Amino acid sequence: MVVVEKSDFEADKSPFVSKFQRFFESVYKKEIEKLAESYPEKRSLLVDFSELEKFDFKLADALLENPDELLSAAEFAVEGMDVPTLEEERFKPHVRFFNLPEDRKILLRNIGSKHLGKLITIEGIIKQITDVLPQLKMATFRCNRCGNIYRVLQSSKQLKQPDFCSCHHRDFTLLTEDSDFIDFQKIQLQEPLEALKGNEQPTTIDVYINDDLVNQVSVGDKIELSGILRLRPTKNQSLVFGRFLECNFLEETARGFEEVEITKEEEQQIRELAKDPAIYEKLIGSVAPAIYGHEIVKEAIILQLFGGVKKILPGNQSIRGNIHVLLVGDPGVAKSQLLQAANSIAPKSIYVGGKTTTGVGLTATAVKDEFGEGGWTLKAGALVLASGGTTMADELDKMNAEDRTALHECMEQGTISVAKAGIITRFKTDTSILAAANPKLSRFDPYTPFIEQVDLPPTLVSRFDLFFMIRDVLDRTRDSEIASHILRTHQAGAKLFKARLKGEKLKKSELEAINELVAPAIEPELLRKYIAFARQNVFPTLSKEAIEIISDFYVGLRERGKEEGTYTATHRQLEGLVRLSEASARVRLSDIVEEQDAERAVRLVRSSLKDVVTDPETGKIDFDMVLTGKTHTKIEGMRTILRIVKEKAQVSDRVTVEEVLEEAKTFNIEREKANDYINELVKKGDLYRPRHGLLMPAEVK
Repeated sequence: MVVVEKSDFEADKSPFVSKFQRFFESVYKKEIEKLAESYPEKRSLLVDFSELEKFDFKLADALLENPDELLSAAEFAVEGMDVPTLEEERFKPHVRFFNLPEDRKILLRNIGSKHLGKLITIEGIIKQITDVLPQLKMATFRCNRCGNIYRVLQSSKQLKQPDFCSCHHRDFTLLTEDSDFIDFQKIQLQEPLEALKGNEQPTTIDVYINDDLVNQVSVGDKIELSGILRLRPTKNQSLVFGRFLECNFLEETARGFEEVEITKEEEQQIRELAKDPAIYEKLIGSVAPAIYGHEIVKEAIILQLFGGVKKILPGNQSIRGNIHVLLVGDPGVAKSQLLQAANSIAPKSIYVGGKTTTGVGLTATAVKDEFGEGGWTLKAGALVLASGGTTMADELDKMNAEDRTALHECMEQGTISVAKAGIITRFKTDTSILAAANPKLSRFDPYTPFIEQVDLPPTLVSRFDLFFMIRDVLDRTRDSEIASHILRTHQAGAKLFKARLKGEKLKKSELEAINELVAPAIEPELLRKYIAFARQNVFPTLSKEAIEIISDFYVGLRERGKEEGTYTATHRQLEGLVRLSEASARVRLSDIVEEQDAERAVRLVRSSLKDVVTDPETGKIDFDMVLTGKTHTKIEGMRTILRIVKEKAQVSDRVTVEEVLEEAKTFNIEREKANDYINELVKKGDLYRPRHGLLMPAEVK
């Protein structure tokens, strides 16, 4: 005795089968014939829902409301069509519907009980994914009393057995070798960051996919999928159920920032703003207006948010368009507030702190839990989830060194390679990084090179396009202006809070004064949409004039370095100039990078170099400070000391520190500096001390 396949039996009786047959015959006949030729390698018929709606809107509405019955009817209708197949295998493809109506595109946080059993579309980022596992589709049972064989279609997550055997017993054994299985995969979907407002926590939902949909996506991918919302069975008698989406159709989407809805009126506002001659000043005034000064840093942050253009070259080579900015400053100069301000206006961003962030939190972690059905799965970290947006990394210097190494590949290649728990893969991390750090000894020493005062490796610092030293300078005039601004801001904030608490209205003159003081020049919501619109629609290219300005500045820096015996710029600075120029053009919604854009980029890079890579001893720009962590002067001094010791070691087995210091004077190396260089060389292992007061080269050891 064999149990009849329930779906076939019910679908055969369904009044919708004939309607679907007419639809497929008139609209999808060619697609079905083509599918039959490649079946079973291809096992899904993709149907545009709008086509079904045009053909029979009542049938389309019924599909949305009662997808279980109608999907079975649709598949039975395709199976019953007279099409030639190359294989003897039964032609039974899946029917997958895409392009559902707008009212069926539901935000994850808005999914509720009213959507249970309905066909809906959702979009999000894959946070976690399991391996492909076998799922029982048609179970074969044998009665242990009489030997009867039963075939039972499995339609839920729990194993379904026959009710009773013909011998009136319920003692069955599952015959796995005679049962039918399909591939199964489970993914966890998180709502896109750009869809969040304020401090909202992202919502997640589990999605079950099977058969030919498995292995189509990976962690960090942004996808849109259609499916049926179902209840997850509970293990106890709880009245509260879990939920999951049974996927019918999915596709990867690369539509960055499209969740930021922009109306026609807002688009018009954005285009008018872009034409404003003072647009850059307005944008600078919209970043943390409560923080006095730091205009050059705010300008850099604005260009970072607009971003450069990512290029894909022949051979699938890519050049990043993300701009990375590093802020290093004395305590209390508002670095964290600047990061928070940027986080609040960025269309898509994640904020992380140095002490509260680990390497796996940044990249991905391998976890073994119920979600993975007991196996290992990878869970996406901050850099993966922020792909396509901006990551704010506060207190970067407080992050563990091994955790910081995760940033190297991300900043340059826009990917993260992961090998955890035997899982080896690569994720997209196409994100800009705005980082803040403090000097090692809390405050900057103006007589010590920048890189020696920052607890960050040179290999990481060199990946930033712009780096700014924010000093707390003692200046009576400036201190008076800052104090006045802060005090008036507190006063204005107290007035607003008091008025809101008591339900009172402030005088027009008071409101105008407060707005002039702390209100952003462009409302944050409009600014977010401005940035999203520019990144979606504007992809500027360099003009001849812009190329000449950038080239002259870069070559001039290199020539200057050649004359002084230092590296004043590298190819990274050249590419950084291009990215900044493109971002400047995007602000104006211009498809051409003009002279003014190139000049703005040059000004920002010159300011960055002046602050960070100027050797305090010589006053010259020395990029070796960032590349190696030491100034060119220091590198040459250490080479000279090492050469002196090696030459003396060839003629004597006793090289005293005193005679090395005396000879160093002939090379204009002061005694104190020479001592520092000796200690550095001993620490590196190039020199060693056989006894107190003696030196020898390491190779003689």
